[in-house]
Amino acid sequence: MLETWLTTLGLEVPVLGAPMGGRAGGDLAGEVSRAGGLGMLGAARYTTPDWIAAEAAIARERGGRVGIGLMTWSLDTDDSLLDAAIAEKPTLLSLSFGDPAPYVPRAHAAGIPVASQVNTLDDMRVAEAAGVDVIIAQGGEAGGHTGRIGTLPLLQELLEATDLPVLAAGGIGTGRGLAAVLAAGAQGAVIGTALLASPETVGPDYARTAIVEASSADTVYTSVFDRARHQPWPERWGGRAIANDFTRDFHGVDAPDSQLESTYDPADPRRGVVYAGEAVGLVHGERPAGAVVRQIAADAERLLSRWA
Repeated sequence: MLETWLTTLGLEVPVLGAPMGGRAGGDLAGEVSRAGGLGMLGAARYTTPDWIAAEAAIARERGGRVGIGLMTWSLDTDDSLLDAAIAEKPTLLSLSFGDPAPYVPRAHAAGIPVASQVNTLDDMRVAEAAGVDVIIAQGGEAGGHTGRIGTLPLLQELLEATDLPVLAAGGIGTGRGLAAVLAAGAQGAVIGTALLASPETVGPDYARTAIVEASSADTVYTSVFDRARHQPWPERWGGRAIANDFTRDFHGVDAPDSQLESTYDPADPRRGVVYAGEAVGLVHGERPAGAVVRQIAADAERLLSRWA
């Protein structure tokens, strides 16, 4: 068994399922937890408190425990999702993409440890000052909204700069990736793209097909999908997605948002968004989430045991 700070939370393997908005519901989170990791619900801005309660119950029924991830910048205008998340007593609460300082004390008062996913050294210092318990170094290889610094440079920088436990996210899709970040000093990994072809994910069937068919060179870091859907993400965070006709037409093009909105079609794989990271090239078929997590953990343990 790989024992780290993360496994002190009751996990058998040091793996979090990424809290992917619109993709990570109770079924996916529950299967990650049942495999020994911790599945995280992705509570996007448009999520409701009732959704959090219902999906947390599903996750617990499947896997016994659940984590919840929230977007901090959206809590600044409406913190009802925070109240709903705290009411579920998750194993871990993730407060990312913004300063978590106003919200960490409320989680700690309920006995809930807090993670914060960061994209720069300055972000880490903000999260550290806010009193979070664990830092997640999310590199630009990650799918969905992320920063621009690569996972390995960012991870090294943060490990040198903090005494807090650090997890790695972005580009980790096999046991080799988990072994690499553990060997570097991380206390675990967050995996997202590796799970996106799993049948437990929320979303259209074409999204899983797109994940399986894409290579690691087929992603683009862009804001065009946020603009098309009027998602008010702060400008500093773009999203990494699989390139398609929509991105080829509009990424880097000076087009009005109204044109993007009229052209975007969530039902069309050529015109809708499938967020995914550069680890998409490691996904070769639709596999249950639990099988993915168990193989990543077993392969990492086997690789690391060569040097034990």
